[in-house]
Amino acid sequence: MHQSSLHKPEHSPFLQMLFLLLFAIVGLIVFAIIGMVLVFFTSGLEGLKGAAMNDYRYISAFKILVVAQQIGLFLVPAIFLAVVERKKLPHFYGLKAPKINWLLLVALLSICWMPIMGLSNEWNQKMVFPEFLKGIERWMRAMEDSAAKVTEAILKMKNVGDLLVNILVIAVTPAICEELIFRGAVQRTIFRIKSNPHVAIWISAAIFSAIHFQFYGFLPRLLLGAAFGYVYYFTGSIWYAVFAHFLNNAYAVCVAYYLQMNNQSYTNAEDINMPWYGYVISAILTLALFVQISKKFKVKSEKSEDEQLQSGV
Repeated sequence: MHQSSLHKPEHSPFLQMLFLLLFAIVGLIVFAIIGMVLVFFTSGLEGLKGAAMNDYRYISAFKILVVAQQIGLFLVPAIFLAVVERKKLPHFYGLKAPKINWLLLVALLSICWMPIMGLSNEWNQKMVFPEFLKGIERWMRAMEDSAAKVTEAILKMKNVGDLLVNILVIAVTPAICEELIFRGAVQRTIFRIKSNPHVAIWISAAIFSAIHFQFYGFLPRLLLGAAFGYVYYFTGSIWYAVFAHFLNNAYAVCVAYYLQMNNQSYTNAEDINMPWYGYVISAILTLALFVQISKKFKVKSEKSEDEQLQSGV
């Protein structure tokens, strides 16, 4: 690449958002077609119809379409935004190789925030609307119940092979695709509009949560999105956020698998019950670890930002 292209100013953040939306639409269409072709060759026409109709007998076909949707809707726009801006992906999104000791710290952080996320989910599930909004509440609850049935069907596992497939579909793919788009592309672009990292992190987290269309899980996803956002902001590497996202999803899959192998219900595998002081300890440890991470990477982050401003990235 010519040296001048490295210093080429980026398009306006509003135009970047428009690019992301356009690439998401095109990517979704293209990869939906690719997914359907793969389903046709693996499960035939019946599998294609079954997946489209949410027939859980064809859950493998449904998983192929889910992965295709993740790639087309989230990964493609993030990659093509960097292409349009003529930037190398590692430099554009911060793809620096993570260090083992800091991955372990992120893992510890992910364990510490689990009770808080569980409590927020419990509060969210108890959400009640006033009488004049009961129609909206019924619609939201219907969508939630439908999503719960799909999740239950996907999480149904009989052997280690099913476990590995689900880790790929539910943990690996979303962790990479969603972090690149929401933390890498969206959070980065909002930060260019409003040079306040907290505003960028929380707005992108809200978009991340809202796009799942599971309103009774909006609060825990909002908090998780913000947590991933702060991990990305403090470390400067998207891989730490990807790792945290992976751990969160993989935990749910592994717990569901363990419960099924022991003939127990797995529909509420992520629920955590503990006394009130357990949640207080969870909050304190989480904040303490975030402070530790921010201190460690503060000088590095400031240096990185200075370099980006100088290079026009």
